Amino acid sequence: MRISRNTEEEEKRKRRQTKILPFYMQEKLMVGFVFLILLFAVLSSVIFGMVRKNSEEYSRIVLGQRQSGYGSRSIQARRGDILDRNGTILATSEKVYNLIVDPRAITSRSDDRYEKAVVDALREYFKGDERVDTVSSLLEEQKKLSTGKKSAYFKFKEDMSFDEKDAFQKFMDEKNAAYRKSGNKYEIKGLSFEDKYKRSYPYKELACNVIGFSSQDNSGGTGGVEQYYNNDLIGTNGREYGYLDSDTKLQSVIREASDGDSIVTTLNFNIQRTAEKYLQEWQKEDVGSKMAAAIVMNPKNGEILAMASTNQFDLNHPRELDKTLYPDALLNEYGKKEALAKYKREHDGKEISEDALSTVYTPEEISSLGAQVAWNQMWRNVAVSDTYEPGSTAKPFTIAGALEENAIVPSTQFTCDGYIKISDGVHTWTIRCHKRDGHGTLDAEQALMQSCNVYLMDTAFQEGAENFVKYQHIFGFGEKTGIDLPGEADTKDLIYTADTLGKTSLATNSFGQNYNVSMIQMAAGFSSIVNGGSYYKPHVVKQILNANGTVIKDVEPELVRVTNSKSTSDFLKEALYQTVEQGTGRPAKIQGYHVGGKTGTAQKLPRSEKNYLVSFCGFAPVEDPELLVYVIVDTPNLEGEAQASASFATKIEQKIMKDALQFLNIPPQGETDPEDSLNKNLEEEKKENAKEADKAEGNSEDEKQDSDEEVPDNLPESTKNEEN
Repeated sequence: MRISRNTEEEEKRKRRQTKILPFYMQEKLMVGFVFLILLFAVLSSVIFGMVRKNSEEYSRIVLGQRQSGYGSRSIQARRGDILDRNGTILATSEKVYNLIVDPRAITSRSDDRYEKAVVDALREYFKGDERVDTVSSLLEEQKKLSTGKKSAYFKFKEDMSFDEKDAFQKFMDEKNAAYRKSGNKYEIKGLSFEDKYKRSYPYKELACNVIGFSSQDNSGGTGGVEQYYNNDLIGTNGREYGYLDSDTKLQSVIREASDGDSIVTTLNFNIQRTAEKYLQEWQKEDVGSKMAAAIVMNPKNGEILAMASTNQFDLNHPRELDKTLYPDALLNEYGKKEALAKYKREHDGKEISEDALSTVYTPEEISSLGAQVAWNQMWRNVAVSDTYEPGSTAKPFTIAGALEENAIVPSTQFTCDGYIKISDGVHTWTIRCHKRDGHGTLDAEQALMQSCNVYLMDTAFQEGAENFVKYQHIFGFGEKTGIDLPGEADTKDLIYTADTLGKTSLATNSFGQNYNVSMIQMAAGFSSIVNGGSYYKPHVVKQILNANGTVIKDVEPELVRVTNSKSTSDFLKEALYQTVEQGTGRPAKIQGYHVGGKTGTAQKLPRSEKNYLVSFCGFAPVEDPELLVYVIVDTPNLEGEAQASASFATKIEQKIMKDALQFLNIPPQGETDPEDSLNKNLEEEKKENAKEADKAEGNSEDEKQDSDEEVPDNLPESTKNEEN
C-alpha cells in the first residue's frame, strides 16, 4: 500500500508541474507567434510590391512596343472615297504603316543586347538612311535617364506600304531566329508598326479643283468636295484603352472606329479627262492664255459632268509649286505685297514701306507668305470663285427677257448703222458694233447669229432698266447658285439695280459688258434657256454611300424656278442653232449633230489695255439638249485686239463637245464622218487642226465675225466691275 501512495503523490506532483509550465510557456509562445505573423506579413508585402512593380514595368514596356504611350491609342477612321458617277475612284484612303522605335523597351536591360541588334538591323536594312544615326544617338541618351523619363515613341519611317512593312517584319524575324540558333544573346526588340490611313488621288491633277485635298491626318479638307462634304467623309475615330488586370496582365478595351461615307460625284471621268486634255493643249501647244476653263453640264438636271481649268496641281502634292510658273522672284514679289498687307492688318491700318519690311519679317517669312499667295491662286476653282464680264454669251438672256415681257417679238426689226450715240447731257459716248459699217436691218434671230450690239441695245431700251434687272436676277445673275462647292463668288454687288442702271450702262449691259458673272452662273442660266425654262441648282454630288457601299442619300435635281416660257426657249434654240450653222459660232459645228451656241468677247478693265476674255457656250442636240459645254479663255497670249477672237474658245468647246457626245452615247441627228471617232489617230487630229488654223488665218471676214463686239476707250468704266 505504501508503494501505491508514493506513486499517487508522484503523479500529483507531475500534474502540478504541467499546470505551472503551460502558463509560462504560453506567454512566450504567443509573443513569438505574433512576431512571426507580423514578420511574414511585412515580407509578403515587400515581395508582392516588388513583383507587382516589376510586372507593371514589364507590361508597360510591352504596351509601349504596341502603341505610342501607356494607357490608350487612337484608332483612325477611314475617310470615305470620292468617285465619279460610274464608280471610278478619284480619291481614296489607303492603309499605310509607320515604323516605331521604342527606346524604353530597347534600353530596358543593363546590357546592350537589344540596342546593338536594333541598330545593326536598321543599318543593314535601311542602308544609308541618316535616321539610323539619330536612333543610335537617341538610345545613348535614353540609357542615361531613369525608366520613368524614357521615351517610348520615335517615328523612324512613315507611310510604308503593306508589302514594305511585311518585308521588314520578315527580315526581323529571320535575324532573331538566327540569333537564337547561334546561341547569341542579341535580340531585335522595341520595333513595332502603327497603322494609319493616307489619302491618295490616283489620277493626280484630274478634277483637282472639284475634288480638293485632305489634310495629312484626314481630319479636314481644303477646297472642292473634300471640304464641302468633310463631315460626311471624315467618319469617327475609335480608341484602344490599355490596362493591367488583377493578374498584372495587359488587357485592352476597344471602341471601334466608324468609317466615313463615300461620295459619288456627278463627274464623268472620261469627259473630265477630255476637257482637261483640250484645255492643256490650248495652253501648251496653241496660243495659250492667262487662264482657260470649261464647264460641262447636263442642262436637264443641273449635274456637272466636268469642271476644269488650266490652273492644275497634283492632289497628292498640293503644295509643290511649278517653278516655271512661280519662280523665286515672283514668290518674293507676292510675299512682299502680302507682308505689307499683313503689317497693315496687324497694326490698325498703319503702313510700312517695302524697304522697312526686312526689319519686321525675315526673308523666310516673306517667302512663306509668297508661297501661300501662290497656293491660293493654284487651288482656286475659277469656274466657281472668279468673276468676269461675260460679253456676247449674255445676249440670249437679253433677248429672252424682252420676249417674256413682250418688249419685242422674234420678228421685231432694228437697224444697225454700226454704232449708237448716247449722251447724259455732259458727255456723249459712241458705242459701236463689231461691224463698223453696220448690219443693216435685222430681226432677233439674225441679231443673235451676227452678234449685233446695236440690236441688243435697242432691245434693252425697249425692255427698260427695271425689267432688264428683273430678268438678270431670274436667270441667276447677282445670286449665288448654291452649288455644293466652297468659295462661290458673291456677285450681288457686281450688277446694277434698277435705280443705278442708267441708259449708258443699260446699253453696255445688253451685250454683256459692265457687269460681272461667274462661270457657274452662266452655265446654269444658259441651261434654263435651252431646256424649256427650268433653272436647276447646279451640283457635283449624286449620291452618298455608307462604309458598306449602301446608298444613304440620293441627291435629286432641285428645280429652283422657271425662267422663261417654252416658246422663248424654242425660239432661242433655233436662233442659236443658226448661229453655229451660219453665224459667228461656225467653228463649233460637229458633223452629224445639231449644235447650238453663242460666242462672246468681253473687253477687260482697264479698257485702255485692250485685253479680252473670249468665250463660247454650246449645247446639243438642239431639239432636246442633253449636253452643255461652256468655255472661257482669259487674255490670249497675243497683243491688243488680236486677242478678241471668240474662235479660240469655240474651237476648244467643239473638241470637248465632240468627244462628250460619244462618251454619253448620244445618237447623231445626221450622217457622221466614219473616220471621226475617239480612236482617231492623234497625228491626224493635229494635222486637221493645223489645216483649220491656216484656213481661219486666211479668212479675215470670219475672224471679224468671231470678234463679237468692241467697246471704245471712252466708255465709262464701272466701279462695280473691278476684277477680283
